[in-house]
Amino acid sequence: MSGATFSTQTLLQLSYLVAAALFIVGLKRMSSPLTAVSGVRWAGVGMLLATVVTLAFMGASPENLALVIGAVVVGGALAWVSGKRVAMTNMPQMIALYNGMGGGAAAAIAAVELYRGDAPNATHLTIALIGGFIGSVSFSGSLIAFGKLQGLITRSVRFGGQKVVNLAILIATLVLGASIVVAAHDSLQMVSAFFVMALLLGIAMTLPIGGADMPVVISLYNALTGLAVGFEGFVLDNAAMIIAGTVVGAAGTLLTQLMAKAMNRSLGNVLFANFGESGSSGTGGVTGTQKAIEAADAGVMLAFSQKVIVVPGYGMAVAQAQHKVWELCQLLIEHGVQVRFAIHPVAGRMPGHMNVLLAEAGVPYELIADLDEINAEFETADVALIIGANDVVNPDARNNRQSPIYGMPILNADKAKNVVVIKRGQGQGFSGIDNALFVLDQTRMLYGDAQGAAGQLIQAVKAAG
Repeated sequence: MSGATFSTQTLLQLSYLVAAALFIVGLKRMSSPLTAVSGVRWAGVGMLLATVVTLAFMGASPENLALVIGAVVVGGALAWVSGKRVAMTNMPQMIALYNGMGGGAAAAIAAVELYRGDAPNATHLTIALIGGFIGSVSFSGSLIAFGKLQGLITRSVRFGGQKVVNLAILIATLVLGASIVVAAHDSLQMVSAFFVMALLLGIAMTLPIGGADMPVVISLYNALTGLAVGFEGFVLDNAAMIIAGTVVGAAGTLLTQLMAKAMNRSLGNVLFANFGESGSSGTGGVTGTQKAIEAADAGVMLAFSQKVIVVPGYGMAVAQAQHKVWELCQLLIEHGVQVRFAIHPVAGRMPGHMNVLLAEAGVPYELIADLDEINAEFETADVALIIGANDVVNPDARNNRQSPIYGMPILNADKAKNVVVIKRGQGQGFSGIDNALFVLDQTRMLYGDAQGAAGQLIQAVKAAG
């Protein structure tokens, strides 16, 4: 190897090492809302460095380099515009879509390698197939998740023998992959069939899953996308892809486990139990009637409380009420009320959904607590103010063994002295389960849009004070 070549390769690998370090630092800083924005910037710089270095040393012809740069510019522009325009309520489906794009990109890399048919050995071919398989499943599954969250797919598709069909698709995909390796890739039709079956598996796996389980599904496909990118990094001998894919895959796997644990369910149960379809789970044995309250009375109750714990949920996100809710809380704090926000790990439609909304509204991080930190405080709270949350505060998860969500850790809002629930109507939550909290003696229902209800409470608190 010449000195110039050695110098070029050394510079390339050192640049990838720096980029990987920036990815890791960025991911670490994303673990806290206080440093998340800077974490995104650190990771972004790492990605920019990896992209520039790859383009500089890829050795492509001017024509191909122009095509690559053009694709980067178009893709970056589309991402910039869509990222600026997307509403916070649509962020979960956007994340699902971007997860899918990453998996699709990894599958495309595998497809190019396999269709080219010049794999140096069986190991290289096998790694390309594994990455292509995982990426294809993540791509098609993420698109289905996007469709469900966006409301394009309104029902979960289920039929008798569905698990057997899914298993048959999986076996067929594995047989095709093994045949490609054994035959040393002598059939382009076989490669095409392999990718078609892998894509079909992602669709078949995701269609039966109900909307209530989408946070776990999004996290799972995020992990799969990372793994696919890591495998294709080995195929291309690209250190940056290997490190970034491995880090994302590991982080996504840990997050998936935490999300499943927060629901007291295994990943297998999420994927194969057909739970989470609205209206499919019954009442869970809830009896009693909901008792309404007027905003004026609820405002007085809040104004003369000593401690209020706010539990936000998807209803707050739909109404984009986070700014009004924080305005209400600031008013209560001015009245001497101690205010805390309680966040359940699976509140909303994606991991950290409520944290993002509250951060956008400017809520100080020290006022936000997760389930383990806040649960013991509900007994000392004068009012638990529930804003669009449902399943994460359902006491049946703790008390009713017949409930489909029995054993799921919940926020202990039912232990507060008073509970005020802002809800659009008397319907069930996203999982289709009636909430025993809503019929307790200390619970009052303030019906209406979360933003409008918060505005009415603001006026009531001002009038009371």
